[in-house]
Amino acid sequence: MGKVLILNGSPRAPKSNSRRYAEIFSTACKLPSDCFNILKTNHAALCQKMSEYSDVLLVFPLYADSLPVGLLNFLKYLEANPPERKPVVSVLINCGFLEYHQNDIALEMLRFFCQKNGYRTGSVLALGSGEAILGTPFRYIAVRAIRKLAKSVDNGKYCNIQATMPLNKRLFIWASTRYWIQYGKRFGITKEQMQSMKIE
Repeated sequence: MGKVLILNGSPRAPKSNSRRYAEIFSTACKLPSDCFNILKTNHAALCQKMSEYSDVLLVFPLYADSLPVGLLNFLKYLEANPPERKPVVSVLINCGFLEYHQNDIALEMLRFFCQKNGYRTGSVLALGSGEAILGTPFRYIAVRAIRKLAKSVDNGKYCNIQATMPLNKRLFIWASTRYWIQYGKRFGITKEQMQSMKIE
């Protein structure tokens, strides 16, 4: 029976949406799974652990059309220190854009890494509107997609999955502006201050 190693590559790992996505996956996945945050200090331990697992799931947000630097540094270490037995690498990536295809460049980078270093690429879930979707009535879309991802890893029938909010761009911009204004209020930032920072 296989096992899944879930690696959270978010710079805000303990308080990130990636952590929440990883938890949903872990609950839905029938295979035993363990989740670890990628830190500067645990690259060696994680690389060594990989041999114990049939699958690895990388969970992270899109950063400037690319991978977060912490994940990039981990991949550099992994390239130089591969595990004895290489697991299948699946990916759950989310971005704050409505269009899930904004994740394409980062996914190509990971596919290239896997091809170059002898890892089989498993399933890929590209989420759009990832920062806010769990706090909206469209949460079910993300949860359904993550469950589909978990099922594909369970049975080894790897596939590509995409999901986003069913909104047009204008409505998404209105909703996201409202979301960030409310988010700022929790930290005492006014709408005017946000406008001066060109957040709106």
